[in-house]
Amino acid sequence: MIHEVDESLKAFVKREALEGSGAEVVFDAPTKDWASRRNTPTVDVYLYDIREDVRARQSGTYDFRDENGKILEHHLPPRYFKLSYLVTVWTQRPEDEHRLLSLLLKAFLTHPVLPEDLLVGDTALLAMPVGLDIAKPPPDNRQISDVWSALGGELKPSLDLVVRAPMVVGSEPAAEPPVKPLVAGMHGDAGQSEEVGGGLPPGDIGRAAEQALADAEAAAAASGGGGIRRGRRATTP
Repeated sequence: MIHEVDESLKAFVKREALEGSGAEVVFDAPTKDWASRRNTPTVDVYLYDIREDVRARQSGTYDFRDENGKILEHHLPPRYFKLSYLVTVWTQRPEDEHRLLSLLLKAFLTHPVLPEDLLVGDTALLAMPVGLDIAKPPPDNRQISDVWSALGGELKPSLDLVVRAPMVVGSEPAAEPPVKPLVAGMHGDAGQSEEVGGGLPPGDIGRAAEQALADAEAAAAASGGGGIRRGRRATTP
């Protein structure tokens, strides 16, 4: 799921914010060594925290259907995770960085969820919204300055982006409808029919019916009965 969100974010930033500026979009850790090697305009979307949104947990199952409405699988409810990204801009001039940061902020504020046409993989198949929260105050136990300290880099203007995305955690194939057993056309003195081959492959059902008829005839002849009246031969689809 994370790599799918990355791919969607990259497409979103290029289409909605960069406006053909030619800036590169990467997901690298913005360390001091990394920053010293940048020589082209770059938007860095660094994933630094992953936490489950436990308030969104659900129970039960739901059906996953194909385009014709046929149930393919039974899924457990998806689990939602909050992916926190540190969004920074790297250019030769602070003015250019501020301009690009402004474009990024506007794009994320304008789109509270990722556009459906940019979703890929399981996030697209689930058809559930992937939420975007930008520049909101972080939790008390997580400060952006702590992230910069851990990276060993110098503090610079950044946007805190939180993506709330669903993740499939389990599924089971939908059960096929039961196969009806073949009813052989056998009739004895009691006028009762007998089911044969209920669990056999289609190619073996006919042979099983013939053998059942033969056994019944032999038993009737041995007991001096009137024999077995054969009906129409059973066929398989």
